[in-house]
Amino acid sequence: MTQFEANKAQVALRFAQAGQSYTQHAVVQKQIAQQLLLLIQQYAPEILNQPIHRVFEIGCGSGNLSQLLMQNLEIQHFFINDLYAEVQQHFRDHTSLHWRIGDIERLEFPQGLDLVASSSALQWIHDLDAVLQQVKHSLNEQGLFCFSSFGSQNLKEIKALTGQGLSYLSIAALQDKLQQAGFEILHLSEQTTSLYFQHPKQVLQHLKATGVTATASQFRWTKQSLADFYQAYQQFSHLDQSGQIQYSLSYHPIYCIARRMP
Repeated sequence: MTQFEANKAQVALRFAQAGQSYTQHAVVQKQIAQQLLLLIQQYAPEILNQPIHRVFEIGCGSGNLSQLLMQNLEIQHFFINDLYAEVQQHFRDHTSLHWRIGDIERLEFPQGLDLVASSSALQWIHDLDAVLQQVKHSLNEQGLFCFSSFGSQNLKEIKALTGQGLSYLSIAALQDKLQQAGFEILHLSEQTTSLYFQHPKQVLQHLKATGVTATASQFRWTKQSLADFYQAYQQFSHLDQSGQIQYSLSYHPIYCIARRMP
């Protein structure tokens, strides 16, 4: 199986199971949230200098982006979404949040929003065009849609060796969808980054700790398939400056700052 739509119940289960370890291990996702905030500050500085009435975050996870938004913006009403209620354990110090738990493709969006934000979540959406329309209709005129997602080189090593992975949009396809949905793109960029591990087993442990094994709901490891995986992963190894062997794992974030057109 080379492509599949992630089973969302399985996605919810895997991320729930990874809830405690995610915060510790999701170093790339944390960096992506920080970069997204910097882009918001750069391309939409007007929202930094005044109270923001209504904000909605899609797919909050352990709260990497949520915390940054609350620390840097003066949000009066913060609506926050994720698939499963267990994420609320990461927000125990924030009692005034308006929770919207469930599949974003089936939920009714809050209306009259000034900002819709999302970090490292939109790649799970099956019908992105429909969600973009929901985002547009929920935003006030000139409201902002600021998000990160992932591109085709994301976790490319895993897909090459197992055939497992999401079907990611290219940055050009994403740009086209945003424009067709009625957004003015203020910024759209992509980058690639890698994490390095001392053994392929640590790659799998990292993925499990961040819930990414949800992409492999129908895939089962055996002793032989693990051995084959470790052997095949040698092609993604190199020696670092001290002569130690390192195994790379690629991430391919895409960043967007967009505004609702009139």
